[in-house]
Amino acid sequence: MEKTTSQKIRLGLFVIIGLLIFILAIYFIGNKQQMFGKTEHLKAVFTNVNGLQLGNNVRYSGLNVGTVQGIEMVNDTTIAVDMVIDKTIFQQIKKNAIATIGSDGLVGSMIINITPGSGSAAVVEPNDVIKSFNRIRTDDMLNTLNTTNENAALLTADLLKITQEITQGKGTVGMLINDTVMANDLKKTMRYLKVTSKGTSESVLKLNQLITTLSRKDNVVGILSDTVVANKIKSITINLEQSSRDINKVVENLNATIINMKDGKGAINYLSNDPKLVRKIDSTMTNINQASFRLNENLEALKHNFFFKGYFKKQEKAKQKK
Repeated sequence: MEKTTSQKIRLGLFVIIGLLIFILAIYFIGNKQQMFGKTEHLKAVFTNVNGLQLGNNVRYSGLNVGTVQGIEMVNDTTIAVDMVIDKTIFQQIKKNAIATIGSDGLVGSMIINITPGSGSAAVVEPNDVIKSFNRIRTDDMLNTLNTTNENAALLTADLLKITQEITQGKGTVGMLINDTVMANDLKKTMRYLKVTSKGTSESVLKLNQLITTLSRKDNVVGILSDTVVANKIKSITINLEQSSRDINKVVENLNATIINMKDGKGAINYLSNDPKLVRKIDSTMTNINQASFRLNENLEALKHNFFFKGYFKKQEKAKQKK
């Protein structure tokens, strides 16, 4: 059965529309993968690509600038990633830029983010290798979170045990909480400490006031801080030292004299150690006293004598006039 013209036309339109859709899809996909524009290659080295695949996007400062074209395992700790970057953006990337692997949203595919470096640096060349930064993987975060949960569970169990013992009155804290006598004693102690602290503060204030008054010149310590008084005290001290040396010399001379006296040298030792001379001096003094007494008697007799009586009266009148 031969097809009619209308059927042939519809078949032809269907094929043409399908071909146009295919061409448009190829164009959009190729444009997205930077297949039809001018591009340059840029590389980065990672220790873990975190599920990165060929064709994933490459972003520079949040803009899609290329795709991942190759992933090569260099060794067990090094993975080289080859990126195809739009040439217009390629000239803006500097050598100190940093590449990191992240996810496009919470559940999106993995992408490479290129962060501009700080400062001024040269522009990258084709096939250059830029620095990379390996972020913490989700598995590592989950492992860390699992460990943290286990530690939190242990901590909670220990805390529950401690609170139970405190509630039962065990331990120092439990006794403080449940023992009313100790609580009252502690309350009194805190009150006494408060009173003591207040008294200490007052004492410190008075001590500060005393220290402040000491710096004034109307007291002894303030006078001592005066340079003039200090110089006078220094002069007095020097004079005292000189006087002390002079006194020492006098004492030495006196000691020498005493030694000479003890050794029998000089008149003093002779007078003090010769008993005969002492008796003679004693006898002489006795005779002098007797002679003096007799002389007084003679003078008294002369006063009453007729020849000398007028003379003594004149002497008494002269004394009275004076």
